[in-house]
Amino acid sequence: MPRNALAIALAACLLAASPLARAQQATDVPVCSRNLGTIAVIEPTGQNWWTGQRLPSPAALIKVYVSRSRCFTLVDRGTGMAAMQAERALAASGDLRGGSNIGKGQVRAADYVLVPDVVSQNRNAGGTNIGGLVGGLLGNRRAAAVVGGVNLKRSSADVVLTVTDARSSEQVAMTEGHASKTDVGWRGGGGGFGGALIAGGASGYANTEIGQVVAQAYIQAYSDLVAQLGGLPADASAANVGQAVTMGRPGRLLKSADGRGGAVRDIDPGMLLYPTGVKEGTMWEVEDEVGNRGWVNSTQLSNAR
Repeated sequence: MPRNALAIALAACLLAASPLARAQQATDVPVCSRNLGTIAVIEPTGQNWWTGQRLPSPAALIKVYVSRSRCFTLVDRGTGMAAMQAERALAASGDLRGGSNIGKGQVRAADYVLVPDVVSQNRNAGGTNIGGLVGGLLGNRRAAAVVGGVNLKRSSADVVLTVTDARSSEQVAMTEGHASKTDVGWRGGGGGFGGALIAGGASGYANTEIGQVVAQAYIQAYSDLVAQLGGLPADASAANVGQAVTMGRPGRLLKSADGRGGAVRDIDPGMLLYPTGVKEGTMWEVEDEVGNRGWVNSTQLSNAR
């Protein structure tokens, strides 16, 4: 075999074996063997690139992926949350029937927040800056219309998914996905994955070419995201630093749980304390804001707000 042909064949083999190549060829979302925690999918802020394409928010698309993958428990922080709050307002006003069982302390916390967006770009391949985008969306055929990372002329998309820890604000993952019309291996309609998008309220992504391209790019990003998050703790709440507490009345920070040895210092009402997680009965070990460590009775504490 000629040297050039051998090099080309070797490069093709390496590309086919790479995780990126497999992700681009995938036509469905990954399925997890264990739940990675609870997650809220939030609409991206800033430029609304999807409305001009007659697509629903990418948040609707990602919710379909989350539901299909069984990787997370999805909690609603959008329209469903607003409706739930309306029900709680009715309960608080006494308008609901007795035994409705709607009240405080029932909302499940989100361990993570996921934001889908497109990769920001300052210009498109044709050299028209993004300020000329509006003309492209309204029918200017000469415009190469790029919305961030969505190129209408070339039917390509570059997207990004970002996951943030809801307790610590740490960004635990960010992945990018790319797709073009040559990567799309599924079609819209009532069956298969296209049918799942329609049922999930993301029909625009199943029924248009650019929608399918964007959906494919997000599949790649979501697949990489799940791979990155495979090492998340089984209990995100327990793995995070404990919530700060405050003293409800004057007290003392004791040197030991049984009170022997006296006090480390006096504690004023409202002072912030940080539990270490060590407990003996009702006595908790805590630290103050300057590093003093000691014991207080938990009946004197309340969660800091």
